[in-house]
Amino acid sequence: MNTTEFAKALAARTDMSVAEATNVTKHFLDLLKEGANKGERIAFLGFGTFSVTRRAARTGVNPRNPSQKVKIPARNVVRFTPGASLKEAANGKFKPLAAAKTAEKKAVATAKKDVKKATTAAKRTTAKAKATVKKAAPKKAAPKKRK
Repeated sequence: MNTTEFAKALAARTDMSVAEATNVTKHFLDLLKEGANKGERIAFLGFGTFSVTRRAARTGVNPRNPSQKVKIPARNVVRFTPGASLKEAANGKFKPLAAAKTAEKKAVATAKKDVKKATTAAKRTTAKAKATVKKAAPKKAAPKKRK
């Protein structure tokens, strides 16, 4: 999946246009680059962590001429350490957010139905209690006339 395909998929899952999703994707990647430039550690809980590490200078071998030695200078490299949910996804245990939202919507709908039933039952109970109180309450005597 490339950046354009990613932006189109993001737009399909959200209420964004493809242009807005492309813009969001570009800004996201730009923020990652800024963090790497500053040497910051960027962590996404469950997804993974981007960090900058210093790689020391070393001597390597020219692949075209194995007898020739090449000096490789020291430099900074970006490392990515995957999080637990990304590791699970790589092993086939991925649950898409869309499925989670559907389950959440069903749970909310069920909860709303339960609340409505409880409210209706409470109203019935209150009405019955009021009726019982009216029947049980003694009638007040008519006020005495003053002379």
